[in-house]
Amino acid sequence: FTPFWRAASGGLRPPDPLPAPKAPAPPAAVPAGLSPADLERDALKPWAAGFGDEWQPGEAGARARLARLLDDVLPAYADDRDRPDLEGSSRLSPHLHWGELSPRQVWHAVAGRLAEAGLEAEAAIGPPSWKEAGPSPGLARGAAAFLRQLGWREFAHHLLWHFPDTVAQPLRPAFSAFPWRDEPAGLAAWQRGVTGYPFVDAAMRSLWTTGWMHNRARLVAGSFLVKDLLLPWRAGAAWFWDTLVDADLANNTLGWQWVSGCGADAAPYFRIFNPVTQGGRFDPDGAFVRRWVPELSELPAEWVHEPWEAPGDVLAAAGVRLGETYPAPIVDHGEARSRALAAYEVVKLAR
Repeated sequence: FTPFWRAASGGLRPPDPLPAPKAPAPPAAVPAGLSPADLERDALKPWAAGFGDEWQPGEAGARARLARLLDDVLPAYADDRDRPDLEGSSRLSPHLHWGELSPRQVWHAVAGRLAEAGLEAEAAIGPPSWKEAGPSPGLARGAAAFLRQLGWREFAHHLLWHFPDTVAQPLRPAFSAFPWRDEPAGLAAWQRGVTGYPFVDAAMRSLWTTGWMHNRARLVAGSFLVKDLLLPWRAGAAWFWDTLVDADLANNTLGWQWVSGCGADAAPYFRIFNPVTQGGRFDPDGAFVRRWVPELSELPAEWVHEPWEAPGDVLAAAGVRLGETYPAPIVDHGEARSRALAAYEVVKLAR
């Protein structure tokens, strides 16, 4: 990604967005359909019925999210975007995926906000001195960090165009020999958010309830599946494809191959996210965990990411009974890390 973005951001200015198309002519004949009353009763109460509390589909919702980015999120984006306990990300991904907003529109909206502050968009993206640019360093830093993330989206589509087989096959052929496990119980625990690792469980439950997951949480939850449980990345990609409101083939494929170590610009396989330290760093007060794992809501921040280490009296005071009200960890992270590194040796030998 780094050379891709260096080339793309070297003075690049995306074309202006195209004007809205004229209303299309209606079809000559409308096919027969079903009214809601004709559908099965269960179909009227889907699992996604609550998504409306989180999302406003359509162009109006997309414009509202973009306005929120410009007014509230962008100045602190560089610092807050990795914090799932904060409202620090754009949440534009569903609207971009469904075409309710285009990358060109977003880029020019951010560039316009920079111009209002006396900054040039190119200056905020490229040169090493962008942190010091202009009278609004927070805005400049936030814009640079955000547009880089928009660049990741373009990079994902670039890769999928040139390597369409990566939807099902690793970009790095040696990973075809990786000894993935087949453990339905472990996959189900991960899907339901009952792994015993609070940060992972909060991530998975937020996905099920809202249809969306914070990017940092995606990285940690994905790493847990493929490295702690040694379950294939394609199983994770399939679950995200079925549950995300921003389920985008290019981004989903890139993300899962990246976290698995088998894609482009991949994190080395030996870089294995520790769900406890990641939680402590990016959810320091435990607000994210407490929201989505309410059975741990009374635990002090010191223990909320590793309740199995909490003293008995602390657990009792918080109403937590490991193995009853909240599961014990389904794997030991240290042992799982050693197992993953041993499995990686198979890939190294296959090269």
